[in-house]
Amino acid sequence: MSALIIDGKAIANKVRDALKQRTEKLAQLGLQPGLAVILVGDNPASGIYVRNKAKACKEAGIHSEIYQFPGDTSQMTVLEHIHTLNHDPKIHGILIQLPLPAHFDTQKIIESIAIEKDVDGFHPCNVGALATGNARFYPCTPYGVMTLLKEFNLTIEGQHAVVVGRSNIVGKPMAYMLLEKGATVTICTSKTQNLSQFTQSANILVVATGKPQMITAAMVRPGSVIIDVGINRLGDGRLCGDVDFASVKEKVGYITPVPGGVGPMTITMLLSNTIEAAERVQSAS
Repeated sequence: MSALIIDGKAIANKVRDALKQRTEKLAQLGLQPGLAVILVGDNPASGIYVRNKAKACKEAGIHSEIYQFPGDTSQMTVLEHIHTLNHDPKIHGILIQLPLPAHFDTQKIIESIAIEKDVDGFHPCNVGALATGNARFYPCTPYGVMTLLKEFNLTIEGQHAVVVGRSNIVGKPMAYMLLEKGATVTICTSKTQNLSQFTQSANILVVATGKPQMITAAMVRPGSVIIDVGINRLGDGRLCGDVDFASVKEKVGYITPVPGGVGPMTITMLLSNTIEAAERVQSAS
């Protein structure tokens, strides 16, 4: 029997409908959530991502501003602009489109964002709060994964969750969030020796390595939940995840497709964080 497909597009649409209700409520109080996106350079993929975010903001009732700088812009110029946005009452969230050009200190840029506007959840203070179970904002992709699991009523507490990937954007925060919900968590990397030994024991397997189709049917537990965060382009132009979808879906209970699984949830949770930031401003006024 094939796995039940976790349709990220459908769940994202459902969540966005609820987000529109929240922005409408804020509008009645005279407040519109605002998101500023900073893009440095002309990376084509980054440009597409930024335009998609702006489109999603408009549909959700969020004011968005895009600031694009040439690739040779100085770090100080961007830091000064972030400082201005930190004090702009119309802006509730600030996002830096990564990657930045090589001459930038990415960590320094992230640290310059006001904590209450760090809707990506990457500021060290927010990361530390996540580790202690008191996150102000959850990083968007792991937040999207948790929302998918919740929407499908999948049990996390008491389950063995294996996360393959240790990035600061997905792997590490994903592990913290699963741990917070009562899972027993194992973190692996693409270089973990005897990786199958760990993945075969997982009730929930989250894969975020950037290595196309590295997880095969022989590496997964029958009936398990597979969350594929990877997105890779093959030589023939097709997109695929880090999981061999065709074979794995015949063995497991639930699986996310690529594209159409985790991807749509990432921008959706960015919208959610931005609205939440605005709601906190409203509550404090």
